[in-house]
Amino acid sequence: MSRHTSSSSRRFSLADIGINVLLWGYAAIVLIPLLLVVSNSLRPTREIFKHPVALPTHPSFDSFIEAWEKANFNVYFVNSLMITVAAVVLATAVAALAGYMLGRYKFRGSILLSAYFLAGLMLPFRLAIVPLFLLLNDMGLIDNRMGLILVYAATGIPFSIFILSSFFRQLPQELSEAARIDGANEFTIFGRIMLPLVRPALATVIVFQFVPLWNDFFFPLVLLRSTDKWTLPVGMTRFFGEFQADWSTLFAGLIITTLPLVIIFLLATKQIIAGLTAGIGK
Repeated sequence: MSRHTSSSSRRFSLADIGINVLLWGYAAIVLIPLLLVVSNSLRPTREIFKHPVALPTHPSFDSFIEAWEKANFNVYFVNSLMITVAAVVLATAVAALAGYMLGRYKFRGSILLSAYFLAGLMLPFRLAIVPLFLLLNDMGLIDNRMGLILVYAATGIPFSIFILSSFFRQLPQELSEAARIDGANEFTIFGRIMLPLVRPALATVIVFQFVPLWNDFFFPLVLLRSTDKWTLPVGMTRFFGEFQADWSTLFAGLIITTLPLVIIFLLATKQIIAGLTAGIGK
């Protein structure tokens, strides 16, 4: 019995070692190019041409300053941040209210309403760009940040409702019943009791909306015409054309573009994992 136990534990330990080696190897493959970009952004271009793979001997942030000021990254960054955050907040607020009603209550037409929202997951919004463009043009929202915010919010609502309604549905009914007995109204139950309990789902929804919207190139290219309203992905095309020979500034621009995504993942990692693994042990 002890021999069998020891061989089994040895087998599991070898499997764990193999998995860890594979994971660390994958992490190295992913992180090495990122570290190379960070390193070259702190070096002048002439040093990059001489030694493409090397650590900076005298780190300098001049390339970041040049990308931020001369390449209009300050304008593009503010536009991207404002549009993306506004769209995510709007979509999450609408989805939280709709998901709460669909997840907690059964009423006539609730199934059809849920199916209507879920149908948005199967419809590619880019195929509807012509009628969408005409609609926004009639509303005077072409070359308007608000038009892009509304489009982005609409694209994120179906997925957000799908995730949040599932989480609200798992919460016990006794919580809301006890709150009603204590005199709480529906908005108090939603805001003070139910919403804090689905924070992992909210973090998951926010991140899964933020990343594709931040990186989106198609809708800003079609709906925005003025350069002072461009977002980072659109501004990057002009940036690469102007600074194609200045590698240091190019790497600095890539770091500026990627940094918000890294920060949001670091801040929300724990909540995302809790949201994605919720219900596995049930």
